Amino acid sequence: MKCPFCHVPDTKVSDSRLTKDGFGIRRRRFCGSCRRRFTTYEWVQETLPVVKKKDGRREPFDRRKLLKGLTLACQKRPVSQEQLEEIVLGIERSLINRGEPEVDSQEIGERIMEQLETLDRVAYVRFASVYRNFQDPHQFLLEIKRLLETDGSSPSP
Repeated sequence: MKCPFCHVPDTKVSDSRLTKDGFGIRRRRFCGSCRRRFTTYEWVQETLPVVKKKDGRREPFDRRKLLKGLTLACQKRPVSQEQLEEIVLGIERSLINRGEPEVDSQEIGERIMEQLETLDRVAYVRFASVYRNFQDPHQFLLEIKRLLETDGSSPSP
């Protein structure tokens, strides 16, 4: 690799380590000509699919948008930022592993709801109300009733 300081084309690697997330390599390099050290990072170039919206528009996958929606749904709930990051990372990984160039936004929304239903049911209902565009209180009641029936619990007095 070319030295960023003196532009000599040949530098030596003095140390290599995995990045914290385990998906990249951090390399410490040394230039024999100018004697300076510098760091480079190496990652696999991953391509995320384009998201097809309900109205037919297409837009690039945006992890920040996903994280923002999850954060709003989990506001004032006992859910950590790390848990939300894990959900987003899991969705990203599964989309990358599929290798398809396009994914429906509905599929992403359903995956988020599956994760939230097991993580925090209040956050799940909040997310579902926006995602499914609840128009009246009866839709909330139907969703809550379905949740109560799936775990066999009854409300506490």
